[in-house]
Amino acid sequence: MSDHCDERATMIAAGDLQEFAPRGREQSRRHPSALSLQLRRLQPAPELCSSDGAAGLVGSLREVTIHDRQRESWQLRKGISDVGEEVDYDEELYVASNVVIWSKGSRSQASTVYKAFTVDSPVLQALWCDFTVFQEKSEKADVSGNDEIVEKCICILQNSCINVHSMEGKDYIAALPFQVANVWPTKYGLLFERSSFSHEVPPSPPREPLPTMFSMLHPLDEITPLVWKSGGVLGSSRVQYVADHTLRIVFLSADPSIVMTYDTVQSLHTVWALRRVKPEEQSLVLKFSEQGGTPQHMATSSSLTAHLRSLSKGDSPGGSPFQNYSSIHSQSRSGSSPNLQSRSPTISNMAALSRSHSPALGVHSFSGVQRFNFSSSAQSPRRPSITHSPNSISVDSFLMPETEPIVPELCIDHLWTETVPSMREKNSQASKVFISTDLCGQKFLCFLVESQLQLRCVKFQESNDKSQLIFGSITNIPAKDAAPVEGIDTLLVLEGSGNLVLYSGVVRVGKVFIPGLPAPSLTMSNPMPRPSTPLDSVSTPSKPLNKHLGPLEESVLLSPVPELRDSSKLHDSPYVEDCTFQQLGTFIQALRDPVHNRVTLELSNNTMVRISIPEIATSELVKRCLQGVKAILPKETAVQMLVKWYNAYNAPGGPSYHSEWNLFVTCLMNMMGYNTERLCWTRNLDFEGSLSPVIAPKKARPSETGSDEDWEYLLSSDYHRNFESHPIAKALRLDPLEVSASKDDFSQSLSLDSSTLLFSHIPAIFFVLHLIYEELKLNSLVGEGLRSLVVLLVQLARDLKLEAYVDYYYRDYPALVKTSRQTCIIDQVQTGFMLHPSFFSAEPPSIFQWMSSCLKGEGVQPYPYLPGICERSKLVILSVALYILGDESAVLNETSHYLYKITSGQRKQQMEQDDNRCSFKSSTSVSSLAEKLVLWMTSVGFTLRDLESLPFGVALPIRDAIYQCREQPASDWPEAICLLIGRQDLSKQAWEGSLQKGKSSVGSVLSSDIPSAANSEEDEDGMNDMNEEVMSLIWSEDLRVQECLLFVGCLYVGKFSIWFWIQFSTRLLQLCQRTMALPVGRGMFTLFSYHPVPTEQLPIPKLNLTGRAPPRNTTVDLNSGNIDVPPNMACWASFHNGVAAGLKIAPASQIDSAWIVYNKPKIAELANEYAGFLMALGLNGHLTKLATLNIHDYLTKGHEMTSIGLLLGVSAAKLGTMDMAITRLLSIHVPALLPPTSTELDVPHNVQVAAVVGIGLVYQGTAHRHTAEVLLAEIGRPPGPEMEYCMDRESYSLAAGLALGMVCLGHGSNLIGMSDLNVPEQLYQYMVGGHRRFQAGMHREKHKSPSYQIKEGDTINVDVTCPGATLALAMIYLKTNNRSIADWLKAPDTMYLLDFVKPEFLMLRTLARCLILWDDILPNSKWVNSNVPQIIRENIISLHATELPSSEDLSLETLAQAHVYIIAGACLSLGFRFAGSENLAAFQCLYKYATDFLKCLSAPTASITGHYNLETCLSVLLLALAMVMAGSGNLKVLQLCRFMHKKTGGEMNYGFHLAHHMALGLLFLGGGRYSLSTSNSSIAALLCALYPHFPVHSTDNRYHLQALRHLYVLAAEPRLLTPVDVDTNTPCYALIEVTYKGTQWYGEATEELMAPTLLPELHLLKQVEEISGERKKLKSWVSLIELRAGQLSYKEDPMGWRSLLAQTVTHRNSEVRAFKVLLLGMCFNPFFFQPEAISAFTSNPALFSFADYFCKPTVNMGQKQEILDLFSSILYECVTQENPEMLPTYIAIDQAVRRLERQEMSETFELWQMKLVLEFFSSRSHQERMSRNPTRRLFMNSEFLPWDLSVEILLPKCQQSYSLCLAAGGDVSLHSYLSGQAPEESQLSMLACFLIYHSVPTPGQLAAGGLEGSRNFSELLLKLRRLHVPVRALLRLAPLLLGNSQAMVL
Repeated sequence: MSDHCDERATMIAAGDLQEFAPRGREQSRRHPSALSLQLRRLQPAPELCSSDGAAGLVGSLREVTIHDRQRESWQLRKGISDVGEEVDYDEELYVASNVVIWSKGSRSQASTVYKAFTVDSPVLQALWCDFTVFQEKSEKADVSGNDEIVEKCICILQNSCINVHSMEGKDYIAALPFQVANVWPTKYGLLFERSSFSHEVPPSPPREPLPTMFSMLHPLDEITPLVWKSGGVLGSSRVQYVADHTLRIVFLSADPSIVMTYDTVQSLHTVWALRRVKPEEQSLVLKFSEQGGTPQHMATSSSLTAHLRSLSKGDSPGGSPFQNYSSIHSQSRSGSSPNLQSRSPTISNMAALSRSHSPALGVHSFSGVQRFNFSSSAQSPRRPSITHSPNSISVDSFLMPETEPIVPELCIDHLWTETVPSMREKNSQASKVFISTDLCGQKFLCFLVESQLQLRCVKFQESNDKSQLIFGSITNIPAKDAAPVEGIDTLLVLEGSGNLVLYSGVVRVGKVFIPGLPAPSLTMSNPMPRPSTPLDSVSTPSKPLNKHLGPLEESVLLSPVPELRDSSKLHDSPYVEDCTFQQLGTFIQALRDPVHNRVTLELSNNTMVRISIPEIATSELVKRCLQGVKAILPKETAVQMLVKWYNAYNAPGGPSYHSEWNLFVTCLMNMMGYNTERLCWTRNLDFEGSLSPVIAPKKARPSETGSDEDWEYLLSSDYHRNFESHPIAKALRLDPLEVSASKDDFSQSLSLDSSTLLFSHIPAIFFVLHLIYEELKLNSLVGEGLRSLVVLLVQLARDLKLEAYVDYYYRDYPALVKTSRQTCIIDQVQTGFMLHPSFFSAEPPSIFQWMSSCLKGEGVQPYPYLPGICERSKLVILSVALYILGDESAVLNETSHYLYKITSGQRKQQMEQDDNRCSFKSSTSVSSLAEKLVLWMTSVGFTLRDLESLPFGVALPIRDAIYQCREQPASDWPEAICLLIGRQDLSKQAWEGSLQKGKSSVGSVLSSDIPSAANSEEDEDGMNDMNEEVMSLIWSEDLRVQECLLFVGCLYVGKFSIWFWIQFSTRLLQLCQRTMALPVGRGMFTLFSYHPVPTEQLPIPKLNLTGRAPPRNTTVDLNSGNIDVPPNMACWASFHNGVAAGLKIAPASQIDSAWIVYNKPKIAELANEYAGFLMALGLNGHLTKLATLNIHDYLTKGHEMTSIGLLLGVSAAKLGTMDMAITRLLSIHVPALLPPTSTELDVPHNVQVAAVVGIGLVYQGTAHRHTAEVLLAEIGRPPGPEMEYCMDRESYSLAAGLALGMVCLGHGSNLIGMSDLNVPEQLYQYMVGGHRRFQAGMHREKHKSPSYQIKEGDTINVDVTCPGATLALAMIYLKTNNRSIADWLKAPDTMYLLDFVKPEFLMLRTLARCLILWDDILPNSKWVNSNVPQIIRENIISLHATELPSSEDLSLETLAQAHVYIIAGACLSLGFRFAGSENLAAFQCLYKYATDFLKCLSAPTASITGHYNLETCLSVLLLALAMVMAGSGNLKVLQLCRFMHKKTGGEMNYGFHLAHHMALGLLFLGGGRYSLSTSNSSIAALLCALYPHFPVHSTDNRYHLQALRHLYVLAAEPRLLTPVDVDTNTPCYALIEVTYKGTQWYGEATEELMAPTLLPELHLLKQVEEISGERKKLKSWVSLIELRAGQLSYKEDPMGWRSLLAQTVTHRNSEVRAFKVLLLGMCFNPFFFQPEAISAFTSNPALFSFADYFCKPTVNMGQKQEILDLFSSILYECVTQENPEMLPTYIAIDQAVRRLERQEMSETFELWQMKLVLEFFSSRSHQERMSRNPTRRLFMNSEFLPWDLSVEILLPKCQQSYSLCLAAGGDVSLHSYLSGQAPEESQLSMLACFLIYHSVPTPGQLAAGGLEGSRNFSELLLKLRRLHVPVRALLRLAPLLLGNSQAMVL
């Protein structure tokens, strides 16, 4: 019967029983491929057996046969989230035939299928594996800065290949060159075990077998053989391939990286270390490749390589493994198809070798191994040998030159082999191997030898240098099966008798009782045979543990039915009947799928159930105490202690969560030797379960009626004592009840049993528990646990006679620690048995006192801490040392000055790891201590959640450091730091980068990715992707955006009343001309506003040239009329339409070459639009992704528009790069760049023009001589030869001039190496005319043959060459202020000379001259008129003149035209000079001239100037205005554009409409997000785009190629600063301050702007700051900000008034202080307060809730008025100073002061925090910091500060409270305390507060200081100085210590 009781006493109750079935089984039945299995089942049996794969399990469970069940397999693992953290669910990988199902689920959530994979052949194995990808191989850079990236994958093994699917969506297929027996996941990749065949064993004597183990580190890498390193004679070592077919892998672990093999011949298990091969080991294996080597080595390596690579072609065992391989896999990038392996980058060497094979070697049989001559020197790893075969000669040495060696990547080193048994055990291969950890962290390698019914456990550990693993001896445990329980560091063993037993390492914990499952008989003999090896080598834990269990083991389960925690009954039958049920019912057959603490049991009835092994503890306090005690005890003692606790805690019917601590205390004190039944307070602890022999009968005995013992038990409980001290008891005037003391409580002294397990370790355990107590003080959420722990500590401190500790606990809990407590006597003999550790200190360590000493500048001792347990104490101490003491070395792995570790000497390595983890390398960019503190705290994992749980006094220095860092954080700080300092705006900005792609990114606010709810028509006009929310913020007051959309996005030409047919057709033609000009403006408006979907084509809106005629709204077009229109009229309009559509694509979009080709239209009518689309892709930088093959394919088609768009696009994409490939591409289309003997190509003229401009773009700014020379000659290229170069010569000459200007852009006179070309002189000649120079160069022969059509003679045709030469001079000397060149361009000042110059050339000359004299341009009318010659100014015609003057000497027409063109040229230069600046003076000047030109159009004198000339100049003025106001959407310019838009008759042609809509597009460039730059490159691009000669009709390219109009994109730059709310990700308003750099025109200036706003060019700015309570520098265009005071989103504040109001309030200016008072009264006065009033200051919902619940006035408030006033003031301070995290601190301080006044301080933690707050603000470090930056104050401002919350008032307030509290009887109590007597109970709490606040020493310290003999105050002052007693305390104590007041005199 004793055995029976013992079995039950150590029984462990398992968790709930659940029936288990793999989740994938049900899913596989519903899988689509299940139909194929159903069809196969209808076939005859032989066909079914021969089919190569079943799709899954079909039908109901009863239809599944045994054979089908055998085909399924699964494995489980603990769930891993996307970020790599373990979560509380299991993941399952299920395999059935050719289907693999990956599912997730748990008890708390439904099962979900994560992925399902279907392959072509049956799956042999599926597993999880992680591959390591180095950065150079990965496609994306690692943001964390690590050298490698871990790629998590699923690997599916088939017969001929292995499929790898990564979590990121990448799929790989790797071909297998051999049949694989097994595949294992390793730390580095995959390890393959090759199948071996019988005819390989044994190999022929002169040859060596092929390797048997291979590795693959990445699916794109080759499969390489595994090598092993053996030690040789005289210290030599050899590296050889693992080629022993008798070695089988039985286990592989990634951490530690080891392999376990089994030798089938010797029947031994061996452990190897798996690592990467070193370079020297690779050279040893492949010696022939470096040193020539021996023939044996050459034969070995070459034949291995040849064989592996020939197998990859098809020589696999049993025929080709690829015969049934699906061709669909040939598209895989890993090249798994055998027919395409030559393209594979991974096995290209294999394919090359396969192609070099001769036909004689292509034998489809594995017997081909005999072809290879393997040296016998490569021995088996298990039998090392140094013999060498001298006669091994390779017969296949001819393969040598053609084979490349396969470099091995992994190597194994021998670690351990089990001892040879005395009797050889055949077939003793381990069936299950795992690594288990015991309760103290010791690791065991456990392998189950099922044939011997043994679990063999080998303990191993790392060596001191961590270079290798050291293995111990084997311990055998009888077992039928076993499984690790990793969650609680134990292992579960199934004994032969059917019992489940829990082990910790090799120590038996106890039997596992499974509720709901019958237990095996305890009295019957074992039905299974006993193992041959008994458990002799290890001491059975039951024997040594029995003597220590003490009274715990005497408790038995008296009830026949054990009671579960949920009080459910297991079975109605008696317990003994359940035990015998095994013979008739079910029993456990096997264990499988252990995950965390869950394991599956396979029962004898072919069902499976899943159980959970209970945790070692659920209470956090108990867990922490167990960790601490375990860390301090020797390992053997710690294991025994934990085993006892585990048995007591998890016994059937054990305690609930709430009584777990009481059980722990009782259990721990029992093990210390206490008799918990005789100790008063432990006897009354409330818990469930059997703990001691006395409690068990009492709890088992039911009692229906109460007794006196129950009443006494209640009176003596802690709850009753706490209630008596509660204020409610005082308010109700309840008299304290007398409790009759138990007769055995004090009548006899209690003693301890010194023979118990933990008696000798009581001092160490006490000290550790005290450190845990101090650690818990730093967490404000565990107050209940602190009160529970202090009771235990007081008992131990009293028994150990540690008066200092007892006094310390009294000061913390004066109401809880009473003087009348029971003490146990420990005599001197017993004390001698106790082990007093060296770290034990007589004075109690106090974390608060240590911090207080640092704040006061006193010397501190190192603070003791437990690694891994007291981490918060360590963090606080090092933070204070760094930030308060200024010791930067504190966090640089030099913690010995402030900390010393408490350890039992067994965890040295772990401590070193902790040190390394907490070490911190300071960045050079970090300057202040606050920044270093924040960086260090983030590096150790400190978060805002941790900060919130710190007590407010301890957290104050950290909050101050965070507050100091918040204003100007570094731009390169990671997200964690930004979150800690409350700058979520920067954290998201760091995460998003700058302008990000994707609709979910924050960058979408700028990229306009938010689609508008547009109707079908709006979807067709290309305007539906604009971000209306941002535009609504920019232009919130009117509908100008909608007006612009109406102008540039028209779909239909219009509606007409048909008076007669001819009028209608003319009107329709005019409107069509305007419509064809719209796409250019639309492209400007929608610039870079769209991120295309890679799987969809880019929508290009249709160009609609139809109208509607009433009354039936019939659709009519131009073909319906009688006006002849050219067939290609819409050709260039379609091109512009395609460009506009392509320019929508943002540069950051993710598109590739395939997508570009995918957008190619299928019909020829859309070819022009696609040509424009290609040009747009070049302008936004995407055309560089187009493959060269596709570029040539497009060009060979000969489509003119496609060639133009493509050439200009690739040139713009390669701007200024001198790219040779693009140069060759362009040169083919420019005859002048081809050799003289080259074949003349028929290149269209417009394509030549585009190619010439492309040359200028590619060579922009390079001053390349040859290019410049050719282009200079091309400006004056004569017509001919014969019929060539006769049409549109002007555009070619202009293009050559523009290209020459771009090549020499801004070089001026510094054209190095071009002095002989005389570039400026030649250009001047082209400009003014003269004799043509002799044509030099290699093309002079071409020009000998004259033109047959044009006869120009020897003079230069100025009409052709002047524009190009003029602009070339302007661009070469741009911004050089060269007056000599500028004088060449001055307008003629005589009538005679004016007649020789075209008026429009005067405009170009004026423009060029002003661009050269860049710094002379001034934004006023005087400067504009200064460009007009005097003769014109004197004879100018007034606008209001009614009669025209007559003059014979002067040509009024010439003068008038010259005047308007010169004015237009000067105004255009003014637009270039102030482009994108929104300069008010320039705008007013230009607007004046624009209105003047409008008046001229209607003036009587307009006929002299000419309407066409006036329209041209007006268009130029409009473009100049739009350039200055680019992106601003200025209303006045918009009005002008609208006026010009509606003009369709008269002189208005296609070119004027084009100019007007370009102006409109510039005005709203990029939807207000973009503006223009004034850099040299931008000016050149704008000159090409805005050339002031506009086409007459839509096909006009005579003077200027229309495609160049889109080069404005090269001058556009994003300049919109958009504040974005971090929380809601919506744009909002924010006030910013822009500081300009000083220039020669103005000094440094500051301007305040309301964002969103366009910023000036960056080179003009010094800094941009957000104006708020804390000024923050903004660093990107999408400024992600946290909505501060007065920054609201557009939806919350559409007009911005609330934002402006609140920001005015938050300013600290004295002018607005009175207004702040008024606003405070309106918003925060409790009489008028509405919670919505703070919405102008914040959008934080927590502050809204606080205002609603605590600041809302009610009727008859009474005394609550003061609280509401205080809370309103606190709320005001927090929201206006943007420091809401201080709100809980303010309230906590107020509550603490109020409790102090009411004398309700039952515990003194709040007083400690107030003391730390006061000491922090008076500390030297804080005072110095405030003197440097007085405006950065963390604490409340004094303006609206409640008087009782000021830091300056706290000190006297506290002192006043103590004086009042101690006035009545205070001196008596203090005197009683100092004399060692018990003070009055009513004074205990306030006395403790007084002692803490004044830092009064303990009576023991005072006695040790020799104060008793002090006669006067000076002597007392001298003695107390050593105790660091403050003067205020000394003045209070001196009368009591001296005994009379006379001695107070110095």
